[in-house]
Amino acid sequence: MSTEVQEMPEQGEIVLATITKVMDHGAYVTLDEYNEIQGFLHISEIAPGWIRSVSKFVKDGEKKVLLVKKVNSDRGDIDLSLKQVSKDQKKQKLKEVKKFEKGKTLLQNVKEKGDLSDKDIEKLEDIIYSKFDSVYDAFIEIARNGIESIKELKLPKKTAAVIEEICSKIKLPSVEIRGIMEITNNKSDGVEIIKKALLDATKKDPTIDITYLGAPKYRLSITAEDFKSAEKTLKPILVEIQDSIEKKKGSFKFTREESKKTREN
Repeated sequence: MSTEVQEMPEQGEIVLATITKVMDHGAYVTLDEYNEIQGFLHISEIAPGWIRSVSKFVKDGEKKVLLVKKVNSDRGDIDLSLKQVSKDQKKQKLKEVKKFEKGKTLLQNVKEKGDLSDKDIEKLEDIIYSKFDSVYDAFIEIARNGIESIKELKLPKKTAAVIEEICSKIKLPSVEIRGIMEITNNKSDGVEIIKKALLDATKKDPTIDITYLGAPKYRLSITAEDFKSAEKTLKPILVEIQDSIEKKKGSFKFTREESKKTREN
């Protein structure tokens, strides 16, 4: 007889589950992160208000982000809620799951390229989690700052070399903020004044790109790790260009465009 104890989720935890059986009074689910143990989603916890048909909200095979309302370890009962999960909680959970899956794929690559055993990978994973919240975060750190950024983990040279090779091929996540600058200067050397102002700005930061769209419009774009960093770079650049243009009796106007987020591999 097996003496292995099944790990259970905690009350208040946000979990990812798969709908397995839809019924009139609710739906049975399996918890993806807990060896597919079963939980129950009562009709009263699916959506606010009166529900006429459970199947309009959940379907067999669907993945749902749920809140653990109650856990009875003795009986093995897990009561769940869909309606009490906020949009932010759902977004964060799906992000965590995606990171975890990417981490698994990266470790599998390390195993294959480094000819490592399952035990070696388990040990590597434990070492990574001693410093990082996820395997994915560790690999992004290495891709961005080099293998030296994790030297305190004291990985075997062969393993470190394999990880470094894999990280070199990762396309880092980034964001781009941009907008249209409308710049005019009616002086005889107005074109040169504008060119100098824009060239001086781009020389100061390689993340800045300025594209000529046709007089008087220019597109300014800034690429960074996140929106906060990009915005921090944008403001002083705009001030510098505007001051340079207006000091020479020119005009300057900036209109924001929709920002973009680049997905990593």
